[in-house]
Amino acid sequence: MVTQKSVKNKSRKGRIPLVNLDITSVLDIVVITMVFLIQNYNATGELINIPKEVVIPNTISTKQNSAGVIVQVSPSKIWVDDTLILDSTAITKNSYDREGRRIVPLFNELVRKKELIKQIKNTSPNAVDFTGRVNLVMDKSIKFDYVKKLLYTAAEAGYSQYKFIVLGVEQ
Repeated sequence: MVTQKSVKNKSRKGRIPLVNLDITSVLDIVVITMVFLIQNYNATGELINIPKEVVIPNTISTKQNSAGVIVQVSPSKIWVDDTLILDSTAITKNSYDREGRRIVPLFNELVRKKELIKQIKNTSPNAVDFTGRVNLVMDKSIKFDYVKKLLYTAAEAGYSQYKFIVLGVEQ
């Protein structure tokens, strides 16, 4: 019996005293946390990697990005879905055709992506259809003549919808 009594005494000594917690303080913390999480939640789920060489322009627009092939353009390089397609050191006279209006490596990669999306759709009924949408992440120093070449190349490859990705600025 002596051992049972000593165990009881130890359990009483080891208890932490109850602290009265105000429920309004707890609710304030929960509400603030929920507001923070909801405001920072990205509903589209689109993640776009921006290369170090690309400085994108700012906007106050609030439209969200939509799914599509991502073409990233810096003054010296072009990527398609984070794969380097064209480097300025590798440009030859065969890099352009149609009187210099179409960028051949970009065209070939966009056609390959389109065929891959269609092939996946044929093998899997739950896959997303080819939308013909291209998301352009371009450096803000790119000249308009080069933008026209990019748009012409994308249109020739079967991409008729263009989305320019810019950095949103909160007001």
